[in-house]
Amino acid sequence: MDHQSPRPARVAVAVTFALHGAVMGSFATRIPWLQDHLNASSGELGLALLAPAVGSLLTMPTASRITHRYGGRAVTRWLICLWCAALALPALAPNLPVLFATLAVYGAASGMSDVAMNAQGVVIEQRMGRSIMSGLHGMWSLGGLVGGGVGSVAAHAGIDARLHLAVMALALTVAGALVGGLLPDVRADADAAEPPRFALPSRTVLVIGLVGFCAVFAEAAGHDWCAVYLTQVAGASPGVAAASYSAFAFTMAAGRFCGDAVVRRLGTVAVVRLGGALGTLGGILVVTARDPLPAVAGFMLIGLGISVIIPLVFAAAGNAANTPSEGVAGAATISYSSGFLAPSAIGWIAQASTLSVSFALVTAMMAAVLMGAGVLIRRSTTAPPPRRS
Repeated sequence: MDHQSPRPARVAVAVTFALHGAVMGSFATRIPWLQDHLNASSGELGLALLAPAVGSLLTMPTASRITHRYGGRAVTRWLICLWCAALALPALAPNLPVLFATLAVYGAASGMSDVAMNAQGVVIEQRMGRSIMSGLHGMWSLGGLVGGGVGSVAAHAGIDARLHLAVMALALTVAGALVGGLLPDVRADADAAEPPRFALPSRTVLVIGLVGFCAVFAEAAGHDWCAVYLTQVAGASPGVAAASYSAFAFTMAAGRFCGDAVVRRLGTVAVVRLGGALGTLGGILVVTARDPLPAVAGFMLIGLGISVIIPLVFAAAGNAANTPSEGVAGAATISYSSGFLAPSAIGWIAQASTLSVSFALVTAMMAAVLMGAGVLIRRSTTAPPPRRS
């Protein structure tokens, strides 16, 4: 690694996280336009929206090999630019098969750039000797809110999504190219063995990734189903149901921005256990709620509980593997596969029983995080402060 000061590098990687989130937020606001433009049914659109997950999961394991060969700065810079540029592609699709193909490319760029920038974050965290990963993921959430806000304004103003997404893609790509030059140039040792094309996670990374799997399951379930739950189970009005998603997202973002300070004080394992406990309590509130207030409070606790878990999982996995990119790639593949499964699983269970039973599974996932937090011990650059005598 070069001898660059970690502070400018930290700012650069924080902006990179924000750019990644801004792409996601921008695209999400124009999905209704895509459906109308292609005259797609809900089922056809749902099938097309599986493509990003497929592209991402197939390519994330290759990111560590690419980083080993070309270096962390170059790979992160080019992948974030590719991800930002790919934002323009879906709106140009003339039909559903082409939309599926463009979304697969979009997802591949998302997954590989996600691994690369998280590996950069782990390296900078190692150099600084204190937790920064939670705040970096907070920047991702902030970028998503900004991108989503701009997209909402564009959609409300009736701006064609092809123009909106093309302008955003250009602006974000330029920003990614500029900030990428400030990233640390992490390179493997000359005698280090090259990772395989598809890096299978070690047993340690696999176990750490399973903690992330449970957290992402709860996150995806909350994102996609909280408003539905408020309407169908808690009897909330449409306005209150929509506000439940905002409350969930807010506590996630707030938890991430505060998470590093808490980690420095309590240590990684204690914070993950605390997150698991808060998420479990929130799940119990959701499952038992029959009125809007306790249901919203439950979703807020779930959001707060899961906020720091994925950043700490990636940090632990990056420190547990031969290289940060290899560990992050393994943990990300395992964790994000849960986001692919969770929304459908919640729907299937609800159809067979009730939404309350579905969220009992979410509660069990958070309880598993609470019980499994110990696997992250000594896998992070941060530890609780020594006790004073």
